[in-house]
Amino acid sequence: MIRGLLAGTGAVLVLLAGRAAMAKLLLVLGLPGLAAPLLDDPAVAGVAHYRAGDYAAADDAFRQAGRGSTYNRGLSLAATGDLPLSLAYFDAVLFGNPADSEARENRNAVNALIPPHLGEANAAGRIAAEAIAEPGGSPLDEIKRLGRPLDSGRRVADAAWLEALSDDPAEFLRMRLEAEHKRRMSLGLVAAEEGDPW
Repeated sequence: MIRGLLAGTGAVLVLLAGRAAMAKLLLVLGLPGLAAPLLDDPAVAGVAHYRAGDYAAADDAFRQAGRGSTYNRGLSLAATGDLPLSLAYFDAVLFGNPADSEARENRNAVNALIPPHLGEANAAGRIAAEAIAEPGGSPLDEIKRLGRPLDSGRRVADAAWLEALSDDPAEFLRMRLEAEHKRRMSLGLVAAEEGDPW
């Protein structure tokens, strides 16, 4: 009889305390599905839906919760199967806190589930090119390559340019470094050279 009286008194007190107290009690008792509709905070309701296995409702609640539930939204998106968006959410968490090891582990797990994107290429492993042959001409002379030419149109990597280069990697590297130095100087990214202090 005393047990029944205590249980009844406890139930009345929980009902008087309100929906939030009832929801907390249901969460503690391991009944998140019953607690979720009683919760007003979408971040907490999302956790309850997630624990209950209702991932679509959890994702919707985390979407409503906003920026504070970025990590949880990454989890719910992965559970609903939207892996690329889930990966983006984990990247956002890692952008804000690169030391978050749990976000990194989850990001790597989601990334492993996404099939790699394979681009189109020819047999040599290069970017696909469309050959346009004129009658009597070689198709190789009329290749229209994808992408932009080197140096935004000032220099094109064609056969004549390649023949002008010596077969000396050190010389090519020196020329490349000079070109990069000139580019940075034109943008004002290089400090002015100082005279000899001695």
